[in-house]
Amino acid sequence: MDNATLSKIGTIFYALVIGFFGINHFVYGTGMQRMVPSFLPGGVFWVYATGTCLLLAAIAFLIDKQVRLAALLLTLFLLLIVLTVHLPAVLNAPDNNARRFPLTNLIKDTGLAAAALLLAARRS
Repeated sequence: MDNATLSKIGTIFYALVIGFFGINHFVYGTGMQRMVPSFLPGGVFWVYATGTCLLLAAIAFLIDKQVRLAALLLTLFLLLIVLTVHLPAVLNAPDNNARRFPLTNLIKDTGLAAAALLLAARRS
C-alpha cells in the first residue's frame, strides 16, 4: 500500500475519533461543563462550542477541504485544553488514584494534538 493510501486511511480514522469526541460533547454536555475552567463564564456553552469545533474539524478531514487550517486549529484547541483543563486537574488531584483520569486525558489530548500537527504538516 502506498503512502497516499495509508495517509488517507489514517486521516479517516482520525476524523472518526475526533468526530466521536465532538458528539460526546453534545451527549454528555451537562456533565462535561464541570471541566470548563472557572475563569470562563458560560459553562456548558463552551462544551457545545468546542463540540461543534471538533465536529467541523472531523468533517473537514473527511471531505478533504481546509484540512491544514482545521488541523492547525485543532492542534491549538487541544493544547489549550491540555494546559487549562487537564494539567491543572493533574496538579490539583489529591492523590495518585484521583490523578489517573486527568493524566490519561492529558496524554490522550497531547497525542491527538501531535497527530493533528502531523496532518497539518502533510498538507503544506
